[in-house]
Amino acid sequence: MRTTGFIVLAASVFLIGMGVTLRFGGDILEPDAPEKLAAPQASASDTLSARFTSCDGPSRVNCVVDGDTFWLAGDKIRILDINTPETSSPGCDREYALGKQATARLTELLNAGPFSLESGPEDTDRYGRLLRRVTRGGQSLGEILIDEGLAERWRGYKGNWC
Repeated sequence: MRTTGFIVLAASVFLIGMGVTLRFGGDILEPDAPEKLAAPQASASDTLSARFTSCDGPSRVNCVVDGDTFWLAGDKIRILDINTPETSSPGCDREYALGKQATARLTELLNAGPFSLESGPEDTDRYGRLLRRVTRGGQSLGEILIDEGLAERWRGYKGNWC
């Protein structure tokens, strides 16, 4: 009788585990983790590069503020074609977590090799940040963040990530 009960219990645990794996695809700990795309290859026209870190402290030369803002050679740049979740004043825990992922991913993409900055219709935003599209090999790094679910196209206003 004990053996039968143990077999039923083991089978139940196995079936529940299989159901969870099928439902979440094995991503139980990070169900919202986006699949990373390969960083594009640089072209001859990509001439900018730096080693980017997180913007911590008052010295801001080559660092990433969040998923759509970074400093390059002392210039603060806002990526003009995307909007990412906020990390400084998020509306909810989900936004904060996505914002941290977007920040880490932008840092990774910027550090993956030379890139270019392209101007848009306006040179700066209302905060004095340079508005630039960031590309590598002609591909927008912002589009990569969008495709990975870490950004949205800029529509002139911030979206709701909560």
